[in-house]
Amino acid sequence: MIKKIIGLALLSGALSTVSWAETWNMPTPYGDANMPTKIAYQFAEEIKAKTGGDLSITVHSGASLIKHPEIPRAVQSGQVQLGEVFIGTLGNNHPVFKHDNIPFVATSYEDAHKLWLAAKPEMEKLLDKDGMMLLYVVPWPAQSLYTKFPVSSLADLSNSKMRAYSPSTSRLADLMGTTPTTVQVPDIPQAFSTGIIDSMVTSPSTGANGQAWDYLSHYTSIDAWIPKNMVVVNKRAFQRLDKATQGVILEAAANAEKSGWEGVVEQARMDTQTLIDNGIIVSKPSAQLISELQKIGAIMASEWEAEAPSEVGAILKAYNK
Repeated sequence: MIKKIIGLALLSGALSTVSWAETWNMPTPYGDANMPTKIAYQFAEEIKAKTGGDLSITVHSGASLIKHPEIPRAVQSGQVQLGEVFIGTLGNNHPVFKHDNIPFVATSYEDAHKLWLAAKPEMEKLLDKDGMMLLYVVPWPAQSLYTKFPVSSLADLSNSKMRAYSPSTSRLADLMGTTPTTVQVPDIPQAFSTGIIDSMVTSPSTGANGQAWDYLSHYTSIDAWIPKNMVVVNKRAFQRLDKATQGVILEAAANAEKSGWEGVVEQARMDTQTLIDNGIIVSKPSAQLISELQKIGAIMASEWEAEAPSEVGAILKAYNK
């Protein structure tokens, strides 16, 4: 009888542990070779280790679970507990989400971090209204120009088709005299190879990981802006956790963001070298090209502020302190 009672107690304890343990799903838009995805895996591993496996996060990379544009809605609705998204893709939701997609507002990593701290309070307010909570951001290397041909002025791009992946990049393509064409990262090689696009502005990481040398030849380092991915969590899912587990998640998130800002400069250097090693011609922009692009940046910054004078004005005021 005693053995039976002990056995039932042990079984009850085991069932209690199993019922408490949770597995969360985390879709991400980019493949495993990209730094944000690597950091997402580290984030998940840290949480699993520090909760003793009570909370496990399964990272679904490369848009394998949910397509990139649908990830925010999936988190908001509770279809998944958390997810990663490129901030600029939400630019149509509110202008605040465009803050790191405006050319030549912040072109150094130091300025980009300062801009992020200025934008973060407004971002958190918007996410909170949609039932989400910001966990962390990871910056990309500075965005530069990829083409199938050398470019020394905007005239060289006339009538070409440029990849767009956010409202801001669509507007940039328009102002550059090109035709904006929406293409997600996994589809870039085919889009270039079939003539759907002739150029794109993106990071050296995207080019290196996508083997850009197979379908284009030139990379002009215009360093136009430094965008970020953000990881957001469904607020209700987070609030259902005990305080200790919430603390573990927030600590892992802080570590993930720190890794991103500390690693981005070296990542940019390595990925640019990979482009060079594989035959892509990497060059500095001409004075004429930079001058033309800076004028476009000024137009876009003015348009951006006009969209939401209160929120964007608050960001720019904090940034320019």
